[in-house]
Amino acid sequence: MKTVLAAIQWMAFMIAGTIVAPIAVADLFHLSPADTEDFVQRTIFVLGASTFFQAIFGHRLPINEGPAGLWWGVFAIYASLGATMFQSTTETLQALQGAMIISGGVFFILSLFKLIEKLAMLFTPVVSGIYIILLILQLSKSFLNGMFGIGYRKDGLDVPIALFSVMLVLLTFYLSRHKTRLISQYSILISLAAGWIAFSLFGFGIEKATHSNALIRFPELLSFGDPIFHPGLILTSAFITLLLVTNMLASIRVTEEVLKKQGETVDSNRYRAGGFIAGINQLLGGMFSAIGSVPISGAAGFIATTGFSKTLPIVLSSLFIMAASLNPALMSFCASLPAPVGYSVTFVIFSNMVRIAFSEFDREEEKHRTRLVIGVSLLSGTGAMFVSTSAFTEVSPILTSILNNGLILGTLIAIFADQWTKKFGKRL
Repeated sequence: MKTVLAAIQWMAFMIAGTIVAPIAVADLFHLSPADTEDFVQRTIFVLGASTFFQAIFGHRLPINEGPAGLWWGVFAIYASLGATMFQSTTETLQALQGAMIISGGVFFILSLFKLIEKLAMLFTPVVSGIYIILLILQLSKSFLNGMFGIGYRKDGLDVPIALFSVMLVLLTFYLSRHKTRLISQYSILISLAAGWIAFSLFGFGIEKATHSNALIRFPELLSFGDPIFHPGLILTSAFITLLLVTNMLASIRVTEEVLKKQGETVDSNRYRAGGFIAGINQLLGGMFSAIGSVPISGAAGFIATTGFSKTLPIVLSSLFIMAASLNPALMSFCASLPAPVGYSVTFVIFSNMVRIAFSEFDREEEKHRTRLVIGVSLLSGTGAMFVSTSAFTEVSPILTSILNNGLILGTLIAIFADQWTKKFGKRL
């Protein structure tokens, strides 16, 4: 029973952090309500399958898969560029399907030639810590917008929802530190359920009706049509894959450290297997016309908050999610989780990740050198987050995916600065 409840809690956490991306992408491409629902279903199904394959055959860690922010960014870029490069929105989406399939192939090549293990060596404690800090900073805007109800019922600040969100954050913090272990372990599930019920009682919810009466509906393969392998997108896809490897390795490294502190034995030789499965997961994203996935670093914060460090609950959770995605009514119910509730509860999880980041910094012995690396990386990565997207309208998608993504830019600079200062540190 304890394992099942833990799996349900994982499921709630995964859906809360997943549902926004496919809805946002569907809006960018002006999909109809029915097509949007199908797109959400396919994405949820793929993420459930991706989590299952990684937990069983890949890195074998309790890390959930989520829509890759990089792919989300590529979808956003081509939603505006597609009109000049392709004849229709559908053709643009077909080309993006092809890009994810190419990404799967690149993952296979990197894993086959054992390049992922070599890349893993670059993720020292200081690089992992910087990655976590930048991730939190990048997500902070979304968290605050969601908690303030901006864009939920109206464009501006929604004071009642903002006050509600603050109270829910305080409740979640209190429950996560409750003296009764049963309550602290299930604090996320309790907070989500209590917040959702209270949200409805206060009349804050927005009705979302399902567009299908079918009991079971299987996700459709190549929903947008046959994939198109556009030369420009092939190059972009290959480069995006290298950045996805960066995300994957960072998530694995951070979660491994949390698991070690929980007393778990960790097999650190699963990077190559994780790379092969990541390739399969990218293929699934392309074949099911969904959003490509990546292991989510927030899993480390979830484990640190709840104390659930076993892999079995997340395996069950991934199966539950795949099963839920086949039922339109149940999928519609899951998708109706109020965004302010999801953001408020998840805020607590990511707050705990700050402690993980500083623990990573504390593991470094060369404090003077690593502080320079931290300063340069955070200044560059955070600064990139404040640069307007419109500044990159005439820049190639490949450069945009780096320069307009503070997380990736800062992490790449951290890797370079860390290696450079190790070699030339005595001259500083």
